[in-house]
Amino acid sequence: MSEFLKAVDIHKSYRMGGAPLRVLRGASLAVGKGELLAIVGASGVGKSTFLHILGALDVPDKGKVLYDGRDIFSLSHARQDAIRNRTFGFVFQFYYLLPEFTALENVLMPAMVSRGVLAWLGARLRLRKKAEELLGRLGLGGRLRHRPGQLSGGEQQRVAIARALINDPPILLCDEPTGNLDEKTSEGIIDALMTLNRETGQTTVMVTHNRELAGRARRVVHLTDGHIEPMRTE
Repeated sequence: MSEFLKAVDIHKSYRMGGAPLRVLRGASLAVGKGELLAIVGASGVGKSTFLHILGALDVPDKGKVLYDGRDIFSLSHARQDAIRNRTFGFVFQFYYLLPEFTALENVLMPAMVSRGVLAWLGARLRLRKKAEELLGRLGLGGRLRHRPGQLSGGEQQRVAIARALINDPPILLCDEPTGNLDEKTSEGIIDALMTLNRETGQTTVMVTHNRELAGRARRVVHLTDGHIEPMRTE
């Protein structure tokens, strides 16, 4: 399994009442292509911060994130934006769906944003079919035209997963994807993530407190005292 995403010596601090709060103190992690990896740790230890830096949503104070050997943060802002949009799919604890748009329209948003007007017009029918297939695969074939307010929490999270997948990103980053769901609904989301990883070979990195989700990952690492420590590998 070849390494193609790597965080090297990541440091990150925040200001708390004038004093720096050091969250990450040299955290490093190498992720293999096709890997299913879980990051666990106590609340407030910096797991989400680390994941956001890994996906170029946040910038470290020090350190590098290498994708295919390139340091993402050494690139121009425009190139970083392009990599973020096409390389990473993001699934969060809160779904961040646009309430005025249907499930299908929400899924299509990243595809629209990543293309110019002419490119979108030329690809929209193909992408619409793809979005419908993704939603159908996630059990929402009959909910395409429902708005978020008409969907359950689990259904909204499935829409968010489909949205994260519409641009075929090689890496899926999940930040507490079951944290806002009940146990039964969480099981369905966990099954969906496991199936996607198994069938597509997509690399998946998850931050989670959910023991079942972490237990089904092929590798688990622990973030503690600002560092990444190995816990378990299949």
